[in-house]
Amino acid sequence: MTHESQFLALDRILFECQQYWQIVAFEHDCLPWPQLIPVLMQLSDQELAQLEHDPKQLTHFLRPYIPQLNQLDALLALPIKPLTNITWPFWLENGIKGRKLDQLKNFVAAVSEQALPVLEWCAGKGHLGRMLAFSGAPKIHSVELQANLCEQGNSLAQKYQLNITFSQADVLAPEAKNLVQSKQHAVALHACGALHQQLMRHAVANKTEKMTISPCCYHLIADDYYQAMSAVGAQSRLKLSRHDLKLALQETVTAANRITVLRQTEVEWRLAFDALQREVFGTDTYLPVPSAQKALFTGEFADFCHWAANKKSLQLPESLDYQKYLELGLQRKKVADRIELVRHAFRRAIELWLVFDRVLFLQEQGYAVEVAEFCDKVVTPRNVLIQAHKIK
Repeated sequence: MTHESQFLALDRILFECQQYWQIVAFEHDCLPWPQLIPVLMQLSDQELAQLEHDPKQLTHFLRPYIPQLNQLDALLALPIKPLTNITWPFWLENGIKGRKLDQLKNFVAAVSEQALPVLEWCAGKGHLGRMLAFSGAPKIHSVELQANLCEQGNSLAQKYQLNITFSQADVLAPEAKNLVQSKQHAVALHACGALHQQLMRHAVANKTEKMTISPCCYHLIADDYYQAMSAVGAQSRLKLSRHDLKLALQETVTAANRITVLRQTEVEWRLAFDALQREVFGTDTYLPVPSAQKALFTGEFADFCHWAANKKSLQLPESLDYQKYLELGLQRKKVADRIELVRHAFRRAIELWLVFDRVLFLQEQGYAVEVAEFCDKVVTPRNVLIQAHKIK
């Protein structure tokens, strides 16, 4: 299957199944799919959690009710990059935490650049650049917005005598195009949304020889709706909002228990406050409330309600049955969780639709492109690698 045929097949399924994933769970107080109400509402919280953490099991569970899911397994399968064991000195790994270190090791093994100078886009302190320099890349140019990170990265490069130059620059500014050259290997590990898209556009314009990119945070774009990069993608009937794009990022590595509990409390309280405001103020639409410090959700629900009301310029009555609204919030959370469960059956399809839009853009500009997984999802769910080289 070609990249274009894979994209078109995903595009067709996503368009046919819009009712299942292009939906805002918080806006509903009951399940919007009659055929799924019995099977979803009888799920225990434990069974729901098991399905959430096993995408293949989730697909299998929903197949009898959503026939298009039968085709997804084959369309979501990507080649897996073989891992190359490199012995790294302790000083190179120092200061890189947990899974991030494994991500870097696997990414560097996939890049394996020994000839071209490397452009490291959105470099941070330059962890990736240092590892690439140590593994044989002849020269690294690391580009980062924050001056203090450039200073730290430059200091580390000098300390370990690595051929790395830092530039402090806003990669979204027009002049950033001058940082991208033809005789380069441009790399970006988890540069967000518009940041990696900008690199791709500059690299194409400047005929950069090679690119290795692992995309992330597709929703961080300037427009309210996604603008396809490829000519093929521009023909799609899908219209993806930022909310839709966030779906691609909702597969996560399990968080610490305390964080998980706080997230659950936050969702319950937000839905409970929405039930409150609907009844008190006679509205019938979901009222979004701004982001809040997690500490707010360790206190009292009534305090959260007054905070939320203040943010929306609302005056709450003095006497309210807050426990009643908490119970309504729990009921609505049960519905919202099951709507999100169905949406999550399509999250990897959305992500690969976005990946293949980028791939087709590069192909249209004269690049040969490979797509693969560069690490296991346990290391990072954002494990897709796009590798391109300019066809002579």
